Amino acid sequence: MSVTAITDYLSIAAWPSAENITIMRQLGVRLVISMTNREPPPELAAPPFQLLHLPANDSPFRPIPMSILCTGVAAALPVIADGGKVAVHCSRGRHRSVAMACAILIGMGHSGDAAMLIVKTQRPQADPYIWYIRRRVNAFEEMWPDGCAVELGRPTAEAQSLLASSTLTTSANHSERPL
Repeated sequence: MSVTAITDYLSIAAWPSAENITIMRQLGVRLVISMTNREPPPELAAPPFQLLHLPANDSPFRPIPMSILCTGVAAALPVIADGGKVAVHCSRGRHRSVAMACAILIGMGHSGDAAMLIVKTQRPQADPYIWYIRRRVNAFEEMWPDGCAVELGRPTAEAQSLLASSTLTTSANHSERPL
């Protein structure tokens, strides 16, 4: 299966095929965070889903910007607090989506190590321990929440404006220097 429930409120998926979209619907997912550079399928922008497109590279040479992780967590926490479910996807559900899922778990109060263990235990094909993803997860844990300019459960201004629209999509430039 290409969609894995990590917790009762968080799932990780590979590229959203028709089958994966059906599974996300069955799981009751409300917010889909897309971590690919490709435009996600339009079905993810239609009810019952809200879509937050945060394009990121899967490369040790261009690490996922912390601002992308912060924006995703800031959008996910209010949905989860309201009883909703979140799915994060990338191309194969192994790196980018795993980093975001770990960041969301950190936002929910888990340590970085616990988040990586939870993800790896629930989704064996996930690779949170590859050095460049582990490094981003650890860096996110160190900066959360003060370095993200968010209050726990309160989105950044960017995430609030995205949440206010019916379809959450952004291709904002989230550039920063790697750690």
